[in-house]
Amino acid sequence: MNFFINATMPKQKSGIEHAELKRLDLFNKNEEPVMVVLRDWDPNAHINANNAGIADDQLINMFDYFQEATQIAAKKVQVQDIEFGVLNIKMTDDAEKSRYLVQSNEQLVARVNYNVDADRQVKSVEWFDGFNNLYRVDHYDSRGFISLQQWYTPDNKIGTETWQTPSGRTVIEAFHKKTMRGETIKTGWRLIDRNDQVYQFDTLAELTKYFFDCLNDDYWSLDQPNVFIADRAHLGDWGLLHLKKPAYTVFHLHNAHTADAQNPAAPLLNNNYEFSLHNIDGYDAVVSATYKQTADVRARFQPKTKLFTIPVGIVPERLLDAPRVPIAERQFGKMVVFARIAWEKHLDDLVRAIGIVHQEFPQVTLDLYGYPDPSDNYKARREVEQVIEEYHLSDVVSLKGYTTDIDEVQNNAMMYGLTSRMEGFNLAIMEAISHGLIAFSYDVNYGPNEIVEDGVNGSVVPYGDYQALAQAILKVLRDPKLADKYMTSAYDSAERYSEASVWAAWQSLLADAKESWPVKLAAMPGYQGGQQ
Repeated sequence: MNFFINATMPKQKSGIEHAELKRLDLFNKNEEPVMVVLRDWDPNAHINANNAGIADDQLINMFDYFQEATQIAAKKVQVQDIEFGVLNIKMTDDAEKSRYLVQSNEQLVARVNYNVDADRQVKSVEWFDGFNNLYRVDHYDSRGFISLQQWYTPDNKIGTETWQTPSGRTVIEAFHKKTMRGETIKTGWRLIDRNDQVYQFDTLAELTKYFFDCLNDDYWSLDQPNVFIADRAHLGDWGLLHLKKPAYTVFHLHNAHTADAQNPAAPLLNNNYEFSLHNIDGYDAVVSATYKQTADVRARFQPKTKLFTIPVGIVPERLLDAPRVPIAERQFGKMVVFARIAWEKHLDDLVRAIGIVHQEFPQVTLDLYGYPDPSDNYKARREVEQVIEEYHLSDVVSLKGYTTDIDEVQNNAMMYGLTSRMEGFNLAIMEAISHGLIAFSYDVNYGPNEIVEDGVNGSVVPYGDYQALAQAILKVLRDPKLADKYMTSAYDSAERYSEASVWAAWQSLLADAKESWPVKLAAMPGYQGGQQ
C-alpha cells in the first residue's frame, strides 16, 4: 500500500493538499493502491475529503482509526436529539452566534452550537454545572456522533480530553497539566484498543509511531513494501524512522529546505524539515519537485539515500488536448494570480510592478484570487491594500477571494505574475502556462525559475526587483508578436508536466521500493526466508 501522510484535508487547501490530490488521481488512474493518511483530529475531515474527491475507503484519519470510525454511515444530529437530563427545558435560539441557549428553571444547562449551512446540525455542546461553571464540551463529528469530549478544570482550563467510538466507548485519552510558567500542556496519552489492551504514550509523536506501525501491520506483504510518503514530514518524521517492521519511507520536500530559500547553503534550515534533513539517510528516498533543489540537497547533505525529482504538479490530458485560446480572444493586459495573500507570496511587490505598468497601459488589470493569511492581523493583505492606495489602483487591482473556477478565469486572462519569497514548486504557475498565460516571476527557489523559461514562455527577473518585473511586462505589452510567441511556448512547455511524464517518475520510485524489498526483509530480525 502507498500512504500519503498529511495533517488534515482543510476546506481551503494549500499547495501540499492540491499536490496530494493530483497525485492521488494519478495513482488511481494507474491502479496503484493508495490511502490518504491524516494525523490530526478534525470533525470535518470526511466532509472536506469527500468534497475533494477522496472516498472514505481511501481515507484513514489516525483518530478515526482508533475510534473505529473510518467508514460509518452519517446521520444528522439536531438540538431536539440531545438528552439534557433535566426537566422544564427552555431553549432560546441565539441565531447571531449560531447556538441555542438551554435553560432549566432559569439555570443555564448548556449551549448547543450548530452549523447554519448544514440544517443546524450540532457541532458541539457546552455543558454547565449548577454554579454556571463550564465543565465539559462535547464535539460532534460531522457524521453525527460525539467524537471528542473536553473536560474542564475549576479554573476553566482543559484538564482531560477523551475520544470515543460512535457507540460511546472511550478509546483515547489526553491529559493536561500546568507547567511552572502556568502554561497548560499535554503530558501524556492513553490508548485502549478494541481488545481492551491499554497503551501509554508520553507524546503525540509516540502515538503517531504506533499508528504507523498498525498501518504497516494491517497492509503487510512479503511481496512488496508499504510505501510511506511524508508530505508534512514534521508530523511523523520520528515515527517513520523508527518503524517496528521495515517499510519504504519517503521524505517529500514541498518547500525550500533552508529558512533563506535563496541560499541553499544557509545554516538555518526550514524548521519543518530540520529533523528529517539531519536524519536524511534514515529514509529510503527523498523527493524534490525540481532538479535544482535535488542538486542543492545532494551538494549540501551528500546523502546515501536515493534522490528523486518528481513534479508535484500534473497537467491533465483534458487541458493538454483542449483548444488553445488565441491572444486576440483574451482581455489585453489582464494578469491573474492564484495564491494566499501571505508574507511569503510578497504580492505587494507584484502590485507595485502593476502600478508602474499602469502608467503606460491604463487598461492593465490584476485580479488576486486567494484567501488572506490572518497572521499579524492580516498584515499581508493590509500591505497589498496600502500599495493599491499608494499607486491609485483601486479600479485596477481586485482581491477576488478563493475560487475554483480556474479554467474560465485563466482562459480570459493574458498574464500570470509571481513575486514569492520562497516556493517549493508552485502549482498555480504551472496551471497558468497550461492555459497559455505568459508568466512573469522572480528568480526564486524553487519551481518558478524552472517552470518559467526566461525568453521562452515568459520572463524571470532578479529576485526582489519589482521594477525589472514591470519592465518585462511592458516589453510584452508593447510587442504583440512577442506576446503571441510566449503564449504559444507556454502551451507547449506544459507538456513537461503531463500525466505520462509525472507517472513515469513515480514508477521509478515505486520500482526502487520493490527492488529494495528483498534486502530489507533479509535484514529484519526473525525473518526466515518467506516467514515472519
